Amino acid sequence: MSIQILIADDHGVLRAGLRALLTAESDLKVVGEAADGEEALRLADELAPDVVLMDLSMPGPGGIETTRQLKEMLPNVRVLILTVHEDEGLLQEAIQAGAMGYIVKRAVESELIDAIRAVSRGDLYVHPAMTRALFREMVSPSVSGRSTVDVEKPTPREIDVLRFIAQGYTNRQTAEALHISVRTVESHRANLMGKLGLKTRVELVRYARESGYIE
Repeated sequence: MSIQILIADDHGVLRAGLRALLTAESDLKVVGEAADGEEALRLADELAPDVVLMDLSMPGPGGIETTRQLKEMLPNVRVLILTVHEDEGLLQEAIQAGAMGYIVKRAVESELIDAIRAVSRGDLYVHPAMTRALFREMVSPSVSGRSTVDVEKPTPREIDVLRFIAQGYTNRQTAEALHISVRTVESHRANLMGKLGLKTRVELVRYARESGYIE
């Protein structure tokens, strides 16, 4: 039986290339393509794929938030993140959201195919360049244990930015949603990190959850 795959990426040329690559393998079958997070959720519910190949930076809900909603809706689906972002914080967020794999777009074709087969079996697959981030996550303390004494509270606008970032939106997507510039988003994000004593994106997401800004 072939592995049923849904491709979720907003670049049509890339989707076409992936479809050609994957359908050349006898055990892989592309059953659908989505250009944004909402379409990915709709098609996954309709097609029940084995694996969703998920880009992080898509219109609408970002790849991480889409992964989180997808796993709540279809717990048995396997999500493999395929992204240009070699970001350890994003890797940690993706795994926490329920992704079974994380591979960067510069990977060779054989690595992508191996990754799809691995996650379809229920194995965790992380591109070799990113594996050290998982070890750091295993040993790093949760930010929930940090001191809250004399911590300056975020402003309402900083909280708006925080909510979008914590749901996996890029700086540009956040800027468009809030009708502000990318530079302003970056400034609010830097201010948040400084006020809260946080160093990574994953810590920012944890703070948002623990503070009730996102579910």
